[in-house]
Amino acid sequence: MLVTGSVVAGARLLSTADDMTSVWAASSDLAAGQTITADDLRSTRLRFDDITDAQRYLGVDDELPAALTLTRPLAAGELVPAAALGEEVDDGSVDVSVAVAAEHVPTDLGRGSRVDVWVIGEDRGSRSEAELVLADVLVVDAPVVTESFASATTRQLVLAVPQDDEESLGVVLAASGDDRVRVVGRG
Repeated sequence: MLVTGSVVAGARLLSTADDMTSVWAASSDLAAGQTITADDLRSTRLRFDDITDAQRYLGVDDELPAALTLTRPLAAGELVPAAALGEEVDDGSVDVSVAVAAEHVPTDLGRGSRVDVWVIGEDRGSRSEAELVLADVLVVDAPVVTESFASATTRQLVLAVPQDDEESLGVVLAASGDDRVRVVGRG
């Protein structure tokens, strides 16, 4: 009886092992509006109690659409819900790379962060005031480079700047070369 019970229990355990479903999860933090590729995803096997729960997520067996654009941010390891994918939308912004002194960038800043960009006046000898030049802009990328000496003094930020705000864009680009840009995170 003991042997029969063990065989039945083992058979049930093995039959439920096949109930695992492979779905995609984010391999790193991903920002809203980011177009993702297979390199941004990793396969995860899970057991769902209900098949409709499994259908809410992007399955590994399904062919990946050509353009996967996120409509909301995803944290590393988070399953990719089908509802978080959409068409790439032209939001009227351009990606601009800006060099900022490392001490003037919040340490926890990363992809998907929202920031305000301030510029300090050109006359540093007097009590020049800072001016808010760009408010609530998206950080498209904030790579952290640790291999060179320059990485210790500057940090590159790629910002989504409104395309029609040419004046602010010019001010930020001119000031970034003079170490007059300050970036403030928005909670």
